Amino acid sequence: MRGAAKSSTLPGSAAPSDAELLAALPRLHRAPGDGPEAAVCAILDQVRGRGAAAVQEFSERFDGVRPARLRVPAAALVAALEELDPAIRAALEASIDRARAFAADQLPQDVTTSFGADASVTVRWVPVQRVGLYVPGGLAVYPSSVIMNVVPAQAAGVSSVALVSPPARDGSGLPHPTILAAAQLLGVSEVYAMGGAQAIAALAYGLEADPEQGLPEALAPVSLITGPGNKFVATAKGLLKGLVGIDAEAGPTEIAILADSTANPEFVAADLISQAEHDPEAASVLITDSEALVSALQEPLARQVAATKHTERVVTSLTGEQSGVLLVADLDTAVRAANLYAAEHLEIHTADPDAVAERIVNAGAVFVGEYSPVSLGDYSAGSNHVLPTLGTALHASGLHTATFLKAQQEIRYGRAGLAQVAGHVRTLADAEDLPAHGDAVDVRSSLA
Repeated sequence: MRGAAKSSTLPGSAAPSDAELLAALPRLHRAPGDGPEAAVCAILDQVRGRGAAAVQEFSERFDGVRPARLRVPAAALVAALEELDPAIRAALEASIDRARAFAADQLPQDVTTSFGADASVTVRWVPVQRVGLYVPGGLAVYPSSVIMNVVPAQAAGVSSVALVSPPARDGSGLPHPTILAAAQLLGVSEVYAMGGAQAIAALAYGLEADPEQGLPEALAPVSLITGPGNKFVATAKGLLKGLVGIDAEAGPTEIAILADSTANPEFVAADLISQAEHDPEAASVLITDSEALVSALQEPLARQVAATKHTERVVTSLTGEQSGVLLVADLDTAVRAANLYAAEHLEIHTADPDAVAERIVNAGAVFVGEYSPVSLGDYSAGSNHVLPTLGTALHASGLHTATFLKAQQEIRYGRAGLAQVAGHVRTLADAEDLPAHGDAVDVRSSLA
């Protein structure tokens, strides 16, 4: 990739080790202590102690806006939808329909396991009662993130949803009107004009009513917070994890493209650029066994970068340490590298993409074939674009319906069922030196 800060070649006949592949893959590196933990802790403390007044002060400092009302009036939601460009509304509705179909199909089933007469255990999937959904602002506007957060929560049966998004710098004191329109389309009426770490704190701690600060009614605390955001949002979610559940501590977006000599350089260039335009720290990585593809990529990449709207941002991303090319000896090594990298988005541009996809075990989402670009998943595929970043796809999943569900166990034993295992309970309780555990079973036998 021309100008990329890190391009590595491992074409040798000996298969490189996992450690060698990991060392060669581009990745953003931050030293311990480089993050904004101290600043975010101060924000959390202020919001917890001073409520809406602190939220307003941080909004004015970081967003350049002090909203007249923190909670968006119902009339503003209605007006935003009424004034929405019909083509944008149609596109949002199509995205909602596909996302709802996919989310509904993800609903897990309650299961009961029987151990004979009078003895069973059931797992029942119960929705989280109240959730907070974060929709970012800043460099771009993300009505698609409204859909990606709200639809699976609704499919899960969540009964109370609070949505937060930073106020736009347009003088309205409200989040961007397209975000408000998307919320109205989805029937979300509790929307707040607040962003950053202060919004995460407000969702976690709740806010008391404060009419002087534009909050006529209290904001009740939530049990789960989902949605992507900047490093301050991610850090706040991480610090509050435990008080509330979170989906992930998301980092900058990333794309990896696993390609062979059959890949179309124009498509590869376009897709690398599409993620680079999100953020100067976005990662765009090509993993290939084709030196010819690397050479053929240079001209379309340079041409498309020069022609795109956010050229400066894209160049910063593509030339950062987090972006680059890994050239390996064969497709097997490329697949290994892709699984080690564990990309948020992994595209497969190979002669047999389905066969390669079957070998991928670590990725937030896999885009199979050259006509399945990440942009499709961002908006209209039906999949969810809130996905694990920074290699966490090794152990984490993207946002889905079950994110908003709890697996609650129900144990149903009668007298006969308990009698079948009473002796085992007594034995294990004594082995752990917890005799009262055994007594709780024995007392039932003695009184039977």
